[in-house]
Amino acid sequence: MLEFYYNPRSPMARRVWVTLLEKNIPFEPILVNLNGSQMEPEFLAINPFHHVPVIIDDGFRVIESLAIMDYLEAKYPTPEMLPKEAQGLATVRMVQMVTNNELLPQIITQLYEDTSSPKVVQAREHINKVFSFLVELLGENSYFGSDRLTLGDIVVGGAISLLVQSGISLKNYPKLNDWLDRLMQREAWSKTELNQEEFEQFKRVLKILRDRKLNQASSKAVTSIT
Repeated sequence: MLEFYYNPRSPMARRVWVTLLEKNIPFEPILVNLNGSQMEPEFLAINPFHHVPVIIDDGFRVIESLAIMDYLEAKYPTPEMLPKEAQGLATVRMVQMVTNNELLPQIITQLYEDTSSPKVVQAREHINKVFSFLVELLGENSYFGSDRLTLGDIVVGGAISLLVQSGISLKNYPKLNDWLDRLMQREAWSKTELNQEEFEQFKRVLKILRDRKLNQASSKAVTSIT
């Protein structure tokens, strides 16, 4: 049986979790507590970059959420979640890349900066730009690139649900709000959605990771001038 290494607070792991559930793929969930256990030799032997998600399927290991999702789509093609026609496929890929490159970086600012700070103002302006772009991409379709759920919906849905939990409103984007409602009514989404306690835990872990990266960057800067 497919082994799925995950933590429910990981947005990247949630992408894979939802994909597994939506495709009705049997799997063995293996919880990785992100309190240092991801640095243990046993897990580093599976993923030397010490993060989730990871799957092992018939002895084949795949890391990185987008690669895992593509693998699952190729090996378990029913239900189809990746359009074959050019425009639909390009739409899914655009949604995935815009989420990773333009939307996710704003989450940290939204969560940890003072709401009146210039950084938050800039972040919200950028989020609104992304939302407008997504409304344009969605068009009259029920989902991104298709009238059926796609891998693009799964990627951007996880990010937007976090932003909504952090206080971002979709009231000015009714099409996007209706689309998110459709997602959240699906069993796979309601099953994997963070409750308030889990969301607060996610924020604490994310802050630790952010502070660690900032400290590492400061150390490198000091080293470079000494």
